[in-house]
Amino acid sequence: MELVCLLSSGKGTWAQVSGLIKYGDWEKIILLGDDFSSQFQVEEKKDQVEFIRIDLKKRIKDLQQEFKEKLKGKIGGTEVALSIASGDGKEHMALISALINLPVGIRFAALTKEGIVDL
Repeated sequence: MELVCLLSSGKGTWAQVSGLIKYGDWEKIILLGDDFSSQFQVEEKKDQVEFIRIDLKKRIKDLQQEFKEKLKGKIGGTEVALSIASGDGKEHMALISALINLPVGIRFAALTKEGIVDL
């Protein structure tokens, strides 16, 4: 299963993404973020990671369309593990809508003390 992660604002949220990458068993990892997010350092599984630059300042409908266009053809399965621990509501809604309209199913993934869980 592919892991799709939004890299945006929120103190400590990049640590959640880093942990999901490190401890999860993913076929592919897709990171979505703006210019600042491109500074995110991936130590493990670098060969599985693809960073896709997104203009997170766009209006919600334009942002949804950009997510959809840039994710089209990148997902091989019928569902993805999704992390939206980082970002705000507008970004979350645009990304979830884009994934649903590709179409692809969504499983929310989170790193907890017990390990990675599906929500």
